[in-house]
Amino acid sequence: MKEKSLISTIIIAVAIITTGYLLGTNYKNRSQKPHTVEVTGLSEKNFSSDLIVWNGSFSKFNKDMKVASNELKKDVEKVRAFLKELNVPENEILFSAVQINREYETTYDNDGNSKSTFTGYQLTQNVKIESKNIKLIEKVSRDVSGLIDDGVEFYSESPMFYYTKLSDLKLQLIEEATKDARLRADKIAENSGGSIKRLLEGDMGVFQITARNSNEDYSWGGAFNTTSQEKTASITVHLVFEVR
Repeated sequence: MKEKSLISTIIIAVAIITTGYLLGTNYKNRSQKPHTVEVTGLSEKNFSSDLIVWNGSFSKFNKDMKVASNELKKDVEKVRAFLKELNVPENEILFSAVQINREYETTYDNDGNSKSTFTGYQLTQNVKIESKNIKLIEKVSRDVSGLIDDGVEFYSESPMFYYTKLSDLKLQLIEEATKDARLRADKIAENSGGSIKRLLEGDMGVFQITARNSNEDYSWGGAFNTTSQEKTASITVHLVFEVR
C-alpha cells in the first residue's frame, strides 16, 4: 500500500510539473511578438484623359434689367450658333441660369462720408460643354475670338481633363502595388534566412494623379490634376507580414 501511494504521488508530481512547464512555455510564446517585416509597394501608370470639360461666360450691363436681359438673350443665340458652326453637338451644351447682380458706385464727399449710387444690373450667363471629342473642344476654347468680334463679351476658362474609368484604374494600381510589396517582403525575408508566413496588416496610401513627365508636387491629401490631358496615376500600399 505504501509503495502504491508513493507511485501515485510521483505520478501526480510529474503531471503537475509537466503541466506547469507547458503552460509557462505557451504563455511565454504568446507574450512574444511575432517577427515581422514592413514594406511599401508602389504602382504607377500613364494614361490619357477621355473627357474634356470647358466653361465660358458672357454678360450684359444696363440700368434697365429688361434691356440687359434682352441683350443677353441675343448673345445666347450668338454663342449657340457659334458652337453649332464648329460642330459641337447640342446635347453637350449646357446653359446655366442667369446670374443677376445689382451694381453700385461708391462716392465720397469732402468730409469722407460715403454714398452708394445704383448704376445698373449685371446679368451673367455661363455655358458648359462636356465632351469625349477632346480635340474639337480644345479648338473651340481657342477660337472664342470670333465671338468677341461679334460683340459678345465672352470669357473662356482653361479646359479641364478627366478620365471616366478612374475606378477601374485605381483597382488595377492597388493590385499591382500589393504585388510589388509582396515581392519586396519575400526578398527581405529570403535575405534574412526566413520566409513570409502571413499578412498581418495592410493599408492604402494616397492616390495621386499628376501631369505626365512633370515635377508637379505630391500632396498628403492626394493630387488630382485636371489641366493636362496626359497624366500619371500612382498609389502606394503599406503591408506588414509575419516572418517565420
